[in-house]
Amino acid sequence: MTSPLAVELPYRSDSAALFEPLVRRAWPVFLDSGRPGCGDGRYDILSADPAATLVTRGERTEIDIRSGPASRVRVSRADPLALLAEALGPPRPGVAGLPFSGGAIGYFGYDLARCLDRLPGPVRRAEEGGEGALPEMAIGIYDWALVVDHRERRTRLVVADPARLAQWRDRLAQPPVTDGVRSSTPFRVLGPVRSNLTRDAYLAAIVRIQRYLRDGDCYQVNFAQCFAAPAEGDAWPAYRRLRALSPAPFSAYLDHPACRILCASPERFLHLSDGVVTTRPIKGTRPRGVDPAADRRLAQALRESPKDRAENLMIVDLLRNDLGKVCAIGSVRVPELFAVERFAQVHHLVSTVCGRLAPGRMPLDLLRAAFPGGSITGAPKRRAMEIIEALEPHRRGVYCGAIGYLGFDGAMDTNIAIRTLVHAGGIARVWAGGGIVADSHPEHEYQETFDKAAPLLDLLEGSR
Repeated sequence: MTSPLAVELPYRSDSAALFEPLVRRAWPVFLDSGRPGCGDGRYDILSADPAATLVTRGERTEIDIRSGPASRVRVSRADPLALLAEALGPPRPGVAGLPFSGGAIGYFGYDLARCLDRLPGPVRRAEEGGEGALPEMAIGIYDWALVVDHRERRTRLVVADPARLAQWRDRLAQPPVTDGVRSSTPFRVLGPVRSNLTRDAYLAAIVRIQRYLRDGDCYQVNFAQCFAAPAEGDAWPAYRRLRALSPAPFSAYLDHPACRILCASPERFLHLSDGVVTTRPIKGTRPRGVDPAADRRLAQALRESPKDRAENLMIVDLLRNDLGKVCAIGSVRVPELFAVERFAQVHHLVSTVCGRLAPGRMPLDLLRAAFPGGSITGAPKRRAMEIIEALEPHRRGVYCGAIGYLGFDGAMDTNIAIRTLVHAGGIARVWAGGGIVADSHPEHEYQETFDKAAPLLDLLEGSR
């Protein structure tokens, strides 16, 4: 087996320009650290034209081998994560110093949990042409990528197959196409943005959840509403506007045959490198202040809030348990608890949980053990998910799943797919929710969904 090769290309501080030549290719993906607007991000990963794709709908996964002289398609009812492990093959060396040297990139939808025995059967209806029509998993196997390191100000083209090096180097060396010469239809919202829950229905659901909490069913439940509007046109320029409105370190743009995904997530789900696992759950939110003094007061109020700290700690304990299923005994620890992080529109309370993967465990074992992320379910996880299933009107689809990569070398990095817009079936959908605990104030929880969704709602309203 040949080792991957990497060559230097000119560095650009904004990788969106580098992505322009890829937008029209098959299955383009952009894992976006939010630079230059987000100072904390480091790596961007860009690719297109996967060698294979895996698309899961219900009990069926379609595997399309696209490399070679002809495409070969087969359908399997086997476990989707087992099929993905088969497509990735045994671990192989990567390029030293790069987070990704080829492998899987795509999304794992929240409802993939049905395939992992974490959700009851299909009780809730899906919206016409909406999330129920989307794959639960859509993954490409990419044998090349463009990796941008903003800390070292380097751009490298990495290819698993040396024969493709010249092909992609020549294509990517061409000047990027600018928005001014694009011939696509502009992204337009064609009608009003409406929620799938009225204000009264949302508040009533919070009351019901708090009844479950008092009865001892669970300690916390994440509850969300979905905003939707008819829309048409090219979603890529809309994503460029979103990343200017709300730069975030775990953002992504994916263009799959079934949907376009515009994600401005601030939250890391699972990171795995050299056997070390890291997850950084977010629980606790305040809006940004109108001036520096007000901003500091809001951040301090979040830092000292007993309710938000308790909510965060519940999820930290849940994730410690999830990581403990696949990490070496005694290795799971919490190096950072209740840190306040600032983003464009909100403050968040963030903690860090780490561990070391146990011998014999693989990256997909880790994903299976922790999926979906506890910060967007509640605790205990299964009962919280059953309550979500009963109270939210429609399936979540991509929202609250995970977007990211699993490398041929065993490295992994995924986000929690929040602050996400999905354009599919002529409808643009945006979600927002929050963790409900016994002392949650329904009106405050309702307002928090608008604080979180503000950049996405601004994007929709600005596209009308």
